[in-house]
Amino acid sequence: MDHSADTVWHGTTILCLRKASQVVVAGDGQVTLGQTVVKSNARKLRRLAGGSVIAGFAGATADAITLFERLEGKLEQYSGQLSRACVELAKDWRTDRYLRRLEAMMAVADKEVSLVLTGTGDVLEPEAGVMGIGSGGNYALAAARALVDTEMAAEAIVRRSLDIAADICVYTNRNVTVETLESA
Repeated sequence: MDHSADTVWHGTTILCLRKASQVVVAGDGQVTLGQTVVKSNARKLRRLAGGSVIAGFAGATADAITLFERLEGKLEQYSGQLSRACVELAKDWRTDRYLRRLEAMMAVADKEVSLVLTGTGDVLEPEAGVMGIGSGGNYALAAARALVDTEMAAEAIVRRSLDIAADICVYTNRNVTVETLESA
């Protein structure tokens, strides 16, 4: 395996969907280094704030773990207020010399809001309650948007959308982890 500085870690498709009274977040399990699959069953989702928040990451694993820990701290500091915690994390992420170098994106959701966080200071709420991040995120997002107005249940839509993304994106596999919250 080539471990040069030009070798890029790829992988991850994270999808979040709000439908009816459910919030479903799912992620695939593939991690690749260059042209090699190094792990097929990675867990890219975490429950935070006592299980009331689901967070998924795309990017460097160590960076994502650092961001999970920081977000958990912000959620504690701001009494579980996800929007406030995310804005404060985004401020730190953009201005802190160490955090600025982190290469990851996060998709987070609780019963009331879904947000995408980036290292450029973005805290974005998706349109129509659907968001996707990662190398296959746009494929899964397109599939979910096409299916959201059907009779399919939220989890079925998310699973089918990730399956479609896996058909298109070589950095996405079918080893899917799903987390669900009942929304308000």
